Amino acid sequence: MSLGLWVLAGALVAGVLLSVLKTWIDGRFREKASDVERVSAADVGVELGERATLLQFSSAFCAPCRVTRRTLAEVEGMVDGVRHVELDAESNLDLVRKLDILRTPTTLVLDSTGAVVKRASGAPRKPDVIAALATAIDHQPN
Repeated sequence: MSLGLWVLAGALVAGVLLSVLKTWIDGRFREKASDVERVSAADVGVELGERATLLQFSSAFCAPCRVTRRTLAEVEGMVDGVRHVELDAESNLDLVRKLDILRTPTTLVLDSTGAVVKRASGAPRKPDVIAALATAIDHQPN
C-alpha cells in the first residue's frame, strides 16, 4: 500500500473516532469544578427559579439551540419551582466570559441560590436534564 493510502486511512479513522467522541460527549451534563460559580437575578435580568434554574446560552443561527429551548421549556413545565432562562451569548459577553461558555448551546443548571451545579454543551436529552435538575434541587447551599 502506498503512503498516500495509509495517510487517507489514518485520516478516515481519526475522523470517525473524533465524530464518535463528539457524539458521546455532546449534550452530557458534567459536574462543576470545585470552585463555586454563582449567577444572580441581576446577571440574567429575571428572577431565578425557586428550586432551580436552567440557564441556556444560545446564538441566533444555532439549530441545536432551538432543540434545547424546546427540551428545557418542556422540563420547566413538568417540574414546579424550576425556571428556564435563555440568554443570547453575543449580548451577554461579560457573563459568557465569567462562566467560561465556549459554545452554544450551553446549559447551566443552577441550584436555588444560583450556584452552578451542572453544565452541558450541546443539546441535552430530556432524561439527562431531569437527572441534572434532581442534583440541583437536592444540592445543599453553601
